[in-house]
Amino acid sequence: MAQLDPDFLAILRCPLSLATLIQDGDWLVSTDAETRRRYRIDDGIPVLLIEEAEEMAVDDWKKVVAGAARQP
Repeated sequence: MAQLDPDFLAILRCPLSLATLIQDGDWLVSTDAETRRRYRIDDGIPVLLIEEAEEMAVDDWKKVVAGAARQP
């Protein structure tokens, strides 16, 4: 798992909701509670295609977002 550059991550948005994204391993997760989409990262390249995204279960999404909020 490669960590994306924080400056690059700061400009990325969910193509469906336009919400900010947080990195969770090899995934970028939308912070939008309504859509709860996650987008894979292939070889360090985010795949931000709506049709390639996965909708996360509510509990899984909450864990990822809560974990990101605790990070400095």
